[in-house]
Amino acid sequence: MNMETAIAKRQRRQFGDYVARSKKGPISEWFWEIDRVLLLLVTILISIGLIAVAAASPAAADRYSNEMRQYGELYYFYRQLMWLAMALPAMLIVSTMPKELAKRFALGGAVCFFILLLFVPFLGIEKNGAMRWIGYGAATLQPSEFLKPFFFVACAWLLSLRITQDPTLPVVAATAILTGVIGLLLMRQPDFGQTVIFGSVWIVMLMISGVSHKMLGLLSFGAISGFAAAYLFYPVATTRINAFLFAEGDTYQVENAMRTLTNGGVFGTGPGDGQMKYDLPEPHTDYIFSVIGEEFGLIACLAVVLLFAAIVVRVFVKLLHEENVFYILAAAGLATQFAVQALINIAVNLNMAPSKGMTLPFISYGGSSLIALSIGFGLLLAFTRRNPHLAAPDRRAP
Repeated sequence: MNMETAIAKRQRRQFGDYVARSKKGPISEWFWEIDRVLLLLVTILISIGLIAVAAASPAAADRYSNEMRQYGELYYFYRQLMWLAMALPAMLIVSTMPKELAKRFALGGAVCFFILLLFVPFLGIEKNGAMRWIGYGAATLQPSEFLKPFFFVACAWLLSLRITQDPTLPVVAATAILTGVIGLLLMRQPDFGQTVIFGSVWIVMLMISGVSHKMLGLLSFGAISGFAAAYLFYPVATTRINAFLFAEGDTYQVENAMRTLTNGGVFGTGPGDGQMKYDLPEPHTDYIFSVIGEEFGLIACLAVVLLFAAIVVRVFVKLLHEENVFYILAAAGLATQFAVQALINIAVNLNMAPSKGMTLPFISYGGSSLIALSIGFGLLLAFTRRNPHLAAPDRRAP
């Protein structure tokens, strides 16, 4: 009897808190529903990214043309502030969307950016030997960066239909075909790193959706066969894997990255005192983790890794209490994308993986990458928001 009284009191208190919050307006309601721990963690990550870009900016400005240098050593830092001024509002706006609206927004985005990806071979802009961007002048974007979060939400929606509607729906085959088409388009750019992300996250989502052991075995065989085929018939993969495994060809980038990373020791050389970063080809993007190691030490690198891990673990712990299959798959896919991209970038900097030209989420300098990641994280915050109606005593059994 005492336990039932305590439960009833707690439910009345929760319902009263919900009513009080709802009267304060949409911003107050959003603040109470959002996962504030996730929001805090990503804010810390973005702040570290600004410091890291400021540290890498002099080396990048020194490397890239007199036109860059005339704006000063902190050119890329100021540009990053500009991108953040667009990315942060995008994240917050998306995170305020009701879950159903966020789903529709992501599905529409998946269609739009898949179409843009199809047009890249015809209308794309070539930079550094790769054709990944579309647009004109300063108004350019990389469709694959924006497609990633939207596509994984779309995959979550399709896979959830198999569980909630009809187990015979061929959604696994449909997502496999879509992933394969995207992979072929990306490899043509060429962008093998993004192909790995799309394939890896798709496999993880299939595992979470509960496909059979036989299917997982076939997927494992297919993944191994795909890597073997890429090595044998895809020159970009062949060159980078040979450079990584046998030190053939140009190993300048990965060797310099490792030397820069370890040059600062445990506590670093101090902000602005790193010198090895000036030998890095992309100190502000692909190899910014090495710049962090040189100027702020290996302890700072460990802190960054733990921060990424904390975000991913936080998401999956939240999903333990989620019952909606779509929200579970969507949030898990977005968190896995975030984790895999970070893992690839850090592994390359540690000379544990072939060079792939992958940015470190929310740390590296970038326009398309930063805004797309912010939209993706906004979707993640939206899908992990608490449902306020579940706090009412008449909506859930004791």
